[in-house]
Amino acid sequence: MRDIWFAAVMASLALSAVPSLPQAAPASAANQQAILAPHKGDRILGNPKAPITIIEYASMSCPHCAHFDQEVLPQLEKTWIDTGKAKLILRDFPLDESALKAAMLARCAPPDRFYPFVNALFADQPQWVMARDYEAALVRMAKLGGMNAQAAEACLKNKALEDDIVKERLVANQDLGVDATPTFFVNGKKFTGEPTVAAFNQLLSSLAAKA
Repeated sequence: MRDIWFAAVMASLALSAVPSLPQAAPASAANQQAILAPHKGDRILGNPKAPITIIEYASMSCPHCAHFDQEVLPQLEKTWIDTGKAKLILRDFPLDESALKAAMLARCAPPDRFYPFVNALFADQPQWVMARDYEAALVRMAKLGGMNAQAAEACLKNKALEDDIVKERLVANQDLGVDATPTFFVNGKKFTGEPTVAAFNQLLSSLAAKA
């Protein structure tokens, strides 16, 4: 039922976004760059003025995203983000309803708690994803992060926030060609390699040398 519900939401948004077309036309290069530019709703990890921008489209229920967050990102933080050379922007691309609800809770956290809460979601991913009642499990996690149960439950019912996240996913899919998670764009270009520490270090070093 969860997958059916999520598919129905996506189909509804797609139809409302482009009622006269069977399939959205790909965005122009200029429009793609506009989409990939940091915007008001983004949560930025690192110095907002850092010259290198890494955008990650991720699903909170994606094991590969959790691996990146737990194993790769800490190394990139030490070398590139904490030193002011690069910044990371995580954007939501939920693959199922549980990921959508987790993303909503993360967005309801104060901006300075967004990435710590995301880290906690990825670290404990098997526990809440596989829970009989994943919403209750997410609320318990939110409480541990300092959000009271009433605020967490209200967040999970926030239809406007839910629509914003699903629309962001739709834009990423239709205009940027994102169809899997995690998908990365570095300074506006899609990263096609294996998202390892070595691969990122090689690319980021090349970009830093040209700056």
